[in-house]
Amino acid sequence: MSLPPIVALEVGTSMVRALVGELTEEGQLIVSGVGECPSRGVRKGEITDYDNALSCVREALQKAEDNSHVTIEEVHLLVSGGHIRSRVNRGTAPVLNDDGEITAEEIENAEKMARAVSLPTGHDVLHTILQRYLVDENLPVVNPEGLEGTKLAVDMLIVHGQCNAMRNIVKVVRSAQVDVADVAFSGLCAALAVLTPAEKLNGALMIDLGGGTTDFVAYAEERLADAGAFAVGGDHISNDLAFGLRLPLAEAERLKLEFGTAIPDYAVRNQTVTASPGTGQPPRQVRLADLQTIVHLRIEETLVLVREQIRQNKLTSKLGSGVVLTGGGARLKKVDQLAEKIFGLPCRIGRPREVSGMTAVMEQPECSAVVGMLRYAVRSVPAGGGIWKTIRKALRM
Repeated sequence: MSLPPIVALEVGTSMVRALVGELTEEGQLIVSGVGECPSRGVRKGEITDYDNALSCVREALQKAEDNSHVTIEEVHLLVSGGHIRSRVNRGTAPVLNDDGEITAEEIENAEKMARAVSLPTGHDVLHTILQRYLVDENLPVVNPEGLEGTKLAVDMLIVHGQCNAMRNIVKVVRSAQVDVADVAFSGLCAALAVLTPAEKLNGALMIDLGGGTTDFVAYAEERLADAGAFAVGGDHISNDLAFGLRLPLAEAERLKLEFGTAIPDYAVRNQTVTASPGTGQPPRQVRLADLQTIVHLRIEETLVLVREQIRQNKLTSKLGSGVVLTGGGARLKKVDQLAEKIFGLPCRIGRPREVSGMTAVMEQPECSAVVGMLRYAVRSVPAGGGIWKTIRKALRM
């Protein structure tokens, strides 16, 4: 192996998952170990119970060590949550050379200005992603160095999040006696895992339907155009079912997985299924029409939130490759059909690609983000902004 093993860690609302990956001399990424633990103490991508979350992280890391036969000393950590946002910021720099030729200095100055963005209080930069250069406000150029002009502009996508929320996850992980080598937005990593180069080139919207959050990343006009997260996910569907059908949460989750569908099947609307209302109470019948309607309304609401964000940024017409759904919520029956209806675009279910090893992991859309984090770490994608520096300073790393 040309590189030591890399460990990606996802502290999610439904599952804490650690993945061990190794890179061969030929550049092939191989998953050599996985550790999972049902999540406790995490809600909507944020820590709500420190001790429970720490216990889950330790268990997942221990399992990953056991089946990969490596000692885990550091991890690359995924972060998400409804606080993750993005915005495009433009930086400009005058071309001061007498001959009007753009040099590396003007490029550096313009990029520095693009990164100097005003963020909401308590937020810091997670990623700065170069979108395009423009010379004298004309058509975008790939590399402006050597061209002539009077002004250089650069557009930068700034992905940012609530610093304390991200720092709390880092604290939990470090308490498990491992270092955190880097942090990255879960949605960006999921897109790295499931989107093809052609889809990125033609424009595509990736939606990661997680347990507590829904992440999205949009590529348009050959650039990463938008990214963010909403604090809604699969657990909201289960909560709605538990409340609407007066059932324990565990039973609501079971019914969702077994009978839920994103588009109600009216052929079975009068059929019923047996549900257990709890200890000491006899089983009772639940109408499939009620169950499926509740599931449909919640997942529809979630997808509409993403649609309106994409519409607001005028990106819908630029998504030539359509929509790719991934995450645990992508397992919901007919969710791709509902997405096609809502977005008016073709839709497919995305699973991790161009990675080998543990077949069971490769087939699971819920593993897309953590597999993508392995790819992010291998490629050494620049994290860009100041969040990691801020976290390290706050934790005295």
